[in-house]
Amino acid sequence: MSQLTQDYDHRDALLVVDMQNDFCPGGALAVAGGDALVPGINAEMDAAQRAGALVVASRDWHPVDHASFAHRGGPWPVHCVQDTPGAAFHADLALPETTIRVSKATAFDRDAYSAFDDTGLGDYLRERGIERVTVCGLALDVCVKATTLDALREGFATRLLEDLSAAVDPDAIEECRDTLADAGAELCR
Repeated sequence: MSQLTQDYDHRDALLVVDMQNDFCPGGALAVAGGDALVPGINAEMDAAQRAGALVVASRDWHPVDHASFAHRGGPWPVHCVQDTPGAAFHADLALPETTIRVSKATAFDRDAYSAFDDTGLGDYLRERGIERVTVCGLALDVCVKATTLDALREGFATRLLEDLSAAVDPDAIEECRDTLADAGAELCR
């Protein structure tokens, strides 16, 4: 768990990825220890908001019978179906009232792992004068990784909060770290 929060200012955005019930223990696609990230993420959101940074929370927001579901030939069990308890943000996640909520993977026929994928988020952040994006959440080896790589592709200086991200496959963490560092992300603990 991170001992200290990161530094933020008005040119920063903290991007909390998919801290939803279905990705936490007891959910349809649970990441071990996902719920344990909540207190640290809450502290980061508080620090970011107090410093004038933008707080963004992405969420999987799948229609019923989404293409990524196993019964449709996709790789995942049914999860994060729109307007279901599993798609809700974790109950202890203290999202500030001003949080920008970004819904992804909303089309029936295609999946989206990154918060930047067909959401307009990159343009929105640039319009707001954001220069740096700090990423944390679930899951490190899937949506957090994709979001971090896209933040870099969008031209933002990008930090990954490693201690506030957890992986579906713990064996993939080292490869994920290498990929993100090689792409230019700053890895923070």
